[in-house]
Amino acid sequence: MSIGNSPEDERPFPDESEEFRPSVGRALQKARIAAGLTVDDVSSATRVRIAIVHAMEADDFAPCGGAVYARGHIRTLARAVHLDPEPLIAQYDAEHGGRPAPTPAAPLFEAERIRPERRGPNWTAAMVAAIVAVIGFVGFTAFKGGDSGNDAKSQVAEGTTATPTKSASPTPTKDKPADPTSEASDSAIAAAPQDKVTVQVSAANGRSWISAKDHNGRMLFDGLLKKGESKTFQDSSKINLILGDAGAIQLYVNGKKIEDNFQKGSVERLTYTKGDPEAG
Repeated sequence: MSIGNSPEDERPFPDESEEFRPSVGRALQKARIAAGLTVDDVSSATRVRIAIVHAMEADDFAPCGGAVYARGHIRTLARAVHLDPEPLIAQYDAEHGGRPAPTPAAPLFEAERIRPERRGPNWTAAMVAAIVAVIGFVGFTAFKGGDSGNDAKSQVAEGTTATPTKSASPTPTKDKPADPTSEASDSAIAAAPQDKVTVQVSAANGRSWISAKDHNGRMLFDGLLKKGESKTFQDSSKINLILGDAGAIQLYVNGKKIEDNFQKGSVERLTYTKGDPEAG
């Protein structure tokens, strides 16, 4: 009879690291304390309200206003206390039934997106549309190039170059759509075309996450505006906005300043059309 340990006694203990992993809120709290920061310090640095910071550290994410904003707040707080936000967001998703896994090129904040399985057909349609547009543009350019000198002004209005032999003065180009993601000056906004809706978002009073979509639901921008930065969006009929900290944002719609008194830290969902300024 053997008096030694049985083979079962010599097996390694199971890995208990997952069992003792702190919750998302507890991890944020421990990192804040280790960094020597108070809740007030974190709130001031991130523009996340004190009550929400306290709730998140207690693993109560309901005050965030939904999973999209909870992920954004986790990312913001993690960076403020010098933590890598990605493992915390993955842990939050696993515990709350969120996305299976983040995409490699995830934006600063996760917002409402087109489901990945639908992207294949959408990209195919977009490529076909692009090819048709290029063919149409080449044919249009060739047709306009064969017109008489009387069509020079029409060519300038369409954005083409007038015939060099024509001595007519160049006509300033108007109604040319701006790049939806380019930053435009106030004068460019003031000259926005009447047949489109143009919205300029400026982080005048601090940084804020914003999301912008066109009338088809296509994402125009999804990210963080730092203080002093601005973005301009344009669409044929409608722009949908989500402002993570509306109190930090100044809006210009179709060349006019929006005077809404948004509160600091408030989340606003807005829609603007060609007839605005009028909040949707």
